[in-house]
Amino acid sequence: MSSQRLFIRNGFVVSMDPDVGEIPNGDVLVEDGVIVEIGRGLEVGDAEEVDATGMIVMPGFVDTHRHTWQTPVRGVLPSCTLDHYFAVMLGSVGGHYRPEDVHIGDYAGSLEALNAGITTLLDWSHINNTPDHADAAIQGLKDAGIRAVYAHGMPTGGEWWMLSDLEHPEDIRRIRETYFSSDDGLLTLAMAARQPGNSSFDVAKHDWALARELDILISVHVGMRLHNLHYEPVKDMRDLGLMGEDVCYIHMTDLTDQEMDFIAETGGRASIAPYVEMLMGHGPPPTGKLLSRGVRPSLSVDVVSSVPGEMFTQMRTALVYDRILEFTDTPDEAYNPKLTHRDVLEFATIDGARTCGLDEKVGSLTVGKQGDIVLLKTDAINTAPVLDPIGTIVVFADTSNVDSVFVAGRAVKRNGELVGHDLRQVFRKLDESRNHILGEGGLLPDWAAESAATA
Repeated sequence: MSSQRLFIRNGFVVSMDPDVGEIPNGDVLVEDGVIVEIGRGLEVGDAEEVDATGMIVMPGFVDTHRHTWQTPVRGVLPSCTLDHYFAVMLGSVGGHYRPEDVHIGDYAGSLEALNAGITTLLDWSHINNTPDHADAAIQGLKDAGIRAVYAHGMPTGGEWWMLSDLEHPEDIRRIRETYFSSDDGLLTLAMAARQPGNSSFDVAKHDWALARELDILISVHVGMRLHNLHYEPVKDMRDLGLMGEDVCYIHMTDLTDQEMDFIAETGGRASIAPYVEMLMGHGPPPTGKLLSRGVRPSLSVDVVSSVPGEMFTQMRTALVYDRILEFTDTPDEAYNPKLTHRDVLEFATIDGARTCGLDEKVGSLTVGKQGDIVLLKTDAINTAPVLDPIGTIVVFADTSNVDSVFVAGRAVKRNGELVGHDLRQVFRKLDESRNHILGEGGLLPDWAAESAATA
């Protein structure tokens, strides 16, 4: 059987691999989904050739925490607090989701990610009101063709979220056996776990043991500021013996210094979502606190119910927020910020891959890794001329510059258009899902209700 070969020619290669570096007028050869050669002036025959002149060739972005199921209610809470978000999304909206709403949410949300150059995401799926909901989420990820870590969570009801005595759904065992008997596919499995306090301590110990029995990553929200709530969840985890290198901590915006030390000392992984953390008042993004302890954070979108679904916003927000924290009290002290544009691009690529446990597969353009590749147009009015290609990516580019996207060497976007998907049907299903969910929750705007009634 002949091999499938993809030859990307004459682009500005930004590899995110220090041994490869940046290569102007560079080429990348992918064979059977794997990068086999990177260089200049490669002589390649019998391959699909893509002319990347006027483009940056870079690894796909990695989003390490997204509640993808919320895509049908995009923008329902554009300027809310975290307390309001919990009351609306988990206290009401989530309970109105049918399996078909979860499917279109994960399907359309994954397409949105791919369209923006995100080739890998961790889908933090706490919408598993029934086993059918979980099946629908996984099918949505598959249908989109994205690389994803499916983080199986619990249902949305309030009984699961405050000192709950309900253990993580045992259905995760069926899901592991049915969909994830191998870890070699585009989709892998994690547990979307609750911090101690959301669950009782005994339940937390049970859930961590279950994840470790299944040999999967544990992803957990910790330390977000909520009104009148005083707690130290990471200290509780340490006291319970739960911490380890297989745990990814999300947000960490209101932890004590001691708790941040515990994360570093135990080799924990980190995912921050700077836009939503400042918008909803989780607390200040802890980028500098993590870096000072030797922990490289990754970036995440979190929720499109409130946040843009691409990584350009996250990179820029992370960069400018952490730099202004170095502002001095008087002009007699020099302003000396440490975080750079290269740092935040690393957060959005190779550090994200490490966070998901996929750095041997993705996160950089490296021989032997998967061909998850993005081509960014630089002969565009918002990006030309190019001086520093990493600066172009972080500071100036946006989704409109994402020309082509490949996952394991397979084109999912070409010439600015997603490949192989009926977007009119996607939009129709999103409208139907939005109308059902928000209609049941009493949140559908009058204009949308009138449109639905006459459709």
